[in-house]
Amino acid sequence: MKVDYENIVEVLQRILLEHGFSDEKAKLCAELFAKASLDGVNSHGVNRFPFFLKTIKRGWVKVDAEPVKVSTFGALEQWDGKLGPGNLNAHFCMDTAISLARKHGIGCVAIRNTNHWIRAGNYGLQAAEAGQIGICFTNAKPNMVVWGGKEAKTGNNPLVIAIPNQQHPLLLDMSVSLYSYGKLWEYANRNEALPFDGGLDSQGTITKDPLKIIQSELALPAGLWKGSGLSIMLDLLVSLLAQGRTSSELGDEEYGNCQVFIAIDLKRLVPADEQEMTIQRVVDYVKSSEPMEGQNEVRYPGERTIATRERQIREGVEVDPRIWNEILDKIEK
Repeated sequence: MKVDYENIVEVLQRILLEHGFSDEKAKLCAELFAKASLDGVNSHGVNRFPFFLKTIKRGWVKVDAEPVKVSTFGALEQWDGKLGPGNLNAHFCMDTAISLARKHGIGCVAIRNTNHWIRAGNYGLQAAEAGQIGICFTNAKPNMVVWGGKEAKTGNNPLVIAIPNQQHPLLLDMSVSLYSYGKLWEYANRNEALPFDGGLDSQGTITKDPLKIIQSELALPAGLWKGSGLSIMLDLLVSLLAQGRTSSELGDEEYGNCQVFIAIDLKRLVPADEQEMTIQRVVDYVKSSEPMEGQNEVRYPGERTIATRERQIREGVEVDPRIWNEILDKIEK
C-alpha cells in the first residue's frame, strides 16, 4: 500500500509523543524513520518502527537522555550517548561534526553508549546536504562469521560515505555483511530465496534461505575475507575512538554501541565547479559501461535512492500493510 510521506511522519510522531518524547524529538525521530522509507529503505524505516518501540519498553533506549561531551581535541570530540535514541544521537553527532568541519575543515565525533542508528544513510545525506563529505560507521553485535570460521565473531558493522553534488549526492550505505539483516527480513517476509548465498544455517551450511540466516545470525561478509577484515577494523576504530564497547561486548541484546561521524568541508580544498566536474567525469565514466545481461543500466551509488524518493513523493511511500496496520493499532484511542 502507499501512504503519503507527511501522513507517516504525523502517525509516527503521535506514537512517539505517547511514549514520552518531547515535541521536538518526536518530530525529528519520526522524520528520520519516514525518510528511510521515502528513499526505499523500508527495512530501516517504517518496518523497524515497531521494534524500536520494543527497545524503549525493554529499557535499552532512554527517551529523555541527552548526549554528554566527554572530551575534545581540536576537530575531534568524544561523546557519551547515555543510551538515548540512536537516530537522534546520530543526527546530533553528524550535526556537530559538520560544525567542527566549518571551523577546522574537518570534524570527527565519536560516541559511545548509543543505540542502533536505524538508517545509516540519513547521516551521510545530512552532511552532503550541508555541502560536506560525510563518513560514518558503527559497530554491531556479533552477527557475522569471520573468514575461515563458523561462528559469529564480528558484526556486520555498516559504513556510509556521502559526497555532495549539485544535482544529487552520491551515497554509499552498506553493511559489511553481503545482506543486511533488514534486507534478509524483507526477503523472508516475501518468502523469497536470496539471489546469492548469504550466510550459514545453524548447522554451518551455506544457504540462500534468509530465515535460516536470521535464526542462526551467521551472515556472510561481503567480499568474504575482505569484508571480514574490514568489519574487524571498523569495530576497532569506533570502539577505540569512542572508548566504548566492541562488538564482542555488545552481546545478543544490541545496545550501547559505538559510532563515528566525520564531516569534511570540501570547499576548503576544491572549488565548487571543479568538484562538480570531477564527480561528473567519474559518474559518466561509470555509466558508460555496457550493462551485464539482465540489467538495464549501470548506476552510481545513491542513484536509485534519488529516483525512488522523487517517485514516492509524487505517488506515496510504499509500506507493508501488515506493519502499517500494526503501527496504527498502537495509537491510543
